[in-house]
Amino acid sequence: MLNYRMKNYYLIFFALFFSQNLFSQDRKVPLNEKISAAAKAGQYIDVNVPPYPASTFTPTQLVTDVLIGVQNTCAAPNISNVSVSPNQSVSNNDRFWGYFNKTTSTFPFNEGIILTSGIARRGGNGPLGNLSDGNGGGSDPDLLAATGVTASIIDAGVLEFDFIPSSTQLTFRYLFASEEYEGSFMCPPLPYDDAFALLLKPNTPGSTYSNLAVLPGGLGPVAVSNIVGTQFSCPTNQQFFGGTTLNGTNYNGITIPLTATATVIPGQSYHIKMVIADVRDGSYDSAVFIEAGSFDIGVQILDPAGVALPPTIQVCNNTPTVLAPSVQVPNSVYQWFLNGVAIPGATSAAYTALVPGIYTIEVLIPGNTCPGSAQVEIIGGTSPTVNNVTFTACYGPGDVTFNLPLIASAVSSAPGAVYRYYLNQADAVAANGNFIADPTTFQSAGGQTVFVSVNNSFCPAVAFINLVKAPEMVAVIENPQPINCANPTRTLIGNASTYPVGSTFLWQASNGGTIVSGGNTLNAVVSTGGTYSLTIVKTYQPGEVACTAVKTVNVIVDTAPPLVAVTAPKTTICLGESITLTASGGANYQWSGSLVIANTLTVAPLVTTTYTVYSFGANGCKSTNPATITIEVVPAITSTLPSISGYICAGDVITLDAGVGANYSYLWSTGETTQTISTGVAGVYTVTISNGICSKNFSTSVIEAIVPQVVDVLFENGILTITASNPSNGLLEYSLDDGFTWQNSNVFTNVLPNSDILIKVRVKTTTCVGSLRFFTFMMLNVLTPNGDGLNDQIDLSGISKYPNFGASIFDRYGKEIFKMDKNIFIWDGKFQSRPLPTATYWFQLQYEHPASKKLIQNNGWILIKNRD
Repeated sequence: MLNYRMKNYYLIFFALFFSQNLFSQDRKVPLNEKISAAAKAGQYIDVNVPPYPASTFTPTQLVTDVLIGVQNTCAAPNISNVSVSPNQSVSNNDRFWGYFNKTTSTFPFNEGIILTSGIARRGGNGPLGNLSDGNGGGSDPDLLAATGVTASIIDAGVLEFDFIPSSTQLTFRYLFASEEYEGSFMCPPLPYDDAFALLLKPNTPGSTYSNLAVLPGGLGPVAVSNIVGTQFSCPTNQQFFGGTTLNGTNYNGITIPLTATATVIPGQSYHIKMVIADVRDGSYDSAVFIEAGSFDIGVQILDPAGVALPPTIQVCNNTPTVLAPSVQVPNSVYQWFLNGVAIPGATSAAYTALVPGIYTIEVLIPGNTCPGSAQVEIIGGTSPTVNNVTFTACYGPGDVTFNLPLIASAVSSAPGAVYRYYLNQADAVAANGNFIADPTTFQSAGGQTVFVSVNNSFCPAVAFINLVKAPEMVAVIENPQPINCANPTRTLIGNASTYPVGSTFLWQASNGGTIVSGGNTLNAVVSTGGTYSLTIVKTYQPGEVACTAVKTVNVIVDTAPPLVAVTAPKTTICLGESITLTASGGANYQWSGSLVIANTLTVAPLVTTTYTVYSFGANGCKSTNPATITIEVVPAITSTLPSISGYICAGDVITLDAGVGANYSYLWSTGETTQTISTGVAGVYTVTISNGICSKNFSTSVIEAIVPQVVDVLFENGILTITASNPSNGLLEYSLDDGFTWQNSNVFTNVLPNSDILIKVRVKTTTCVGSLRFFTFMMLNVLTPNGDGLNDQIDLSGISKYPNFGASIFDRYGKEIFKMDKNIFIWDGKFQSRPLPTATYWFQLQYEHPASKKLIQNNGWILIKNRD
């Protein structure tokens, strides 16, 4: 068969050679064989070996005595028709079925039944080499139908039997193991996946098998290719993979323990078939391990939550305990027993136990001749009386120490009780071993609940201990003033102390101190110098925990007058400058000419001035002599430099003058040290003027002038108004005579009409000049073409050069009699070279304004007067 598999590899390799080498691995020695036998000593299960009596059990014994276990005298008849296939006897040392025992390995099950596609004993008993044995079995149609395997199967090993359940649910635990966990044999595209199924069906005509060997949550069947750990190249459902080497068996990998579950009808006959087989070839065997005693088809006693109870339970204080059988089948007959005696009237499914004893339930399902039964023993006990308490420890930073046994007597007075302290209630209720190891030095920040289990039997009672860290106690004494001639006594004030309600207070004196009154209050009156201490005490119950806070102060006597002194950062200042005078040697001060009592006085004298100050000590005594200080005032520095010195164009030069003064020295931002500097660069210039004592900064701006442009000209009735752009925002001046004369106003009067003039505009005092040639056009309205040289013709040559120029003359009927353009711009009052009669004519003209670039359109009348 191995040759057959290698042929398949050859064909697959040839087909996929240029794509992905998915089957480049060969069938190698199993992983577990790479570890020495010495390294695995004690790590293997025992299979079909002495000294276990079950190693010689028949298949029927394995099912009834190992898989199920003899629960009562009615258990055996519920199992029948046990068989194995191939039919190998218990004497066959190479049989595929048998008994296993965990021995000293880490295998999850203590004992149970093993079924393999090879030889059962080779699944354990130490490292035995490659598991590629045959068991003599052939194919199995039920296995093919349940798993959907399309390849051929051989070595099918089957264990099957009939049973009649006494419960509504069938459960047992198992795990799957295989040699196929090797390389990437279990990965697509053609995984080598031995077949395995746990089949169940009712023994009724036409029924079909259901496969119980499936993963929870709809994750598919239990198979090598569907449960792959992360150590392989195609991990799948890895949470169900149980490991590879040192797993207790000779198989390369096993799953975690799984549970097969099925809903069944009590009293109805079922058939179960456990089958495992090799797929495609007989190499690399697989096995299923079924846990002993896990096959449950009988009656159990459940608690109200539906959880099966153990054989013995402890109930404290005769607490009513509701018991119910796991079988709830209509028309079933129930009978409860207490200590082997039928309880009168206890024939319902549920029963509430009120006293200790052994409770038994017998359930007779319709159609059964033998009732199912189960029992539980209730052991009773009484809990001691306990009290919840609050335990206070004195304040400390962070965690503080609680001596928990100190208040044990306040929790309970039960004689001989054992106290155990726990961090959570569940552990305390369970009275388990997770108790606090040393409760006498338990550390906590307070605000925590500790649970104490008080036990003088198996029925402990749990009390709450609320741990409270006492509020911080701080004794605070205001710094006392010395005793002096003005104050022969002083009150020591502890009002700022922090303490809880119910605290007591005690003052004590030493080193000559004398307490006049208030010795048991927060504020004590004293009359002599010495040492005084305040002790605050608060006692907490239970435990007589006394928390204290202590503060000590010294009181002195002082009657000496103070000595006063006054200083200033400097004694010569500039006019307008302020200076702070600082006195020392006292607690309060009296300045000449001021109500200020602080030790500093800020002054800004206009002339040289002398200041005096007395000091008052903390003892209320005034200095004998004042302290004096003279502040000399130097005149202020001034400058003639304006904030804006002017505007310049490229090539212009401007002079900046900082002004003159006594002992003035100059430092410009340009580095120059003269009173005046000249510059042709726009910007901000700063000069620092000093007189040897004072200095002051002055700044001025030189602004870069931008050439203004004429943007509009309005001429009307001899008045010409100029509009110009001013991007540099300087003062502008204007000229109509090519810059010969300038004026600040943009309005000119008495300007001749129909004159060609040159308009100029500039930023004042600069060479930034903008210009525009302009014609002062005014239309002639009266034409006397008599050859005298006056009003003989209309001449529009002054505006004909402007863009979009055009003009037309119309008679009173709207007939165009003359048309002008940039080449024809003079009209002599004739039409077709003949003079026109005296009459009123009309004109229309347009041109583009040379400044505003707007289209100008005019129309009006023209009177022609000819000699008649």
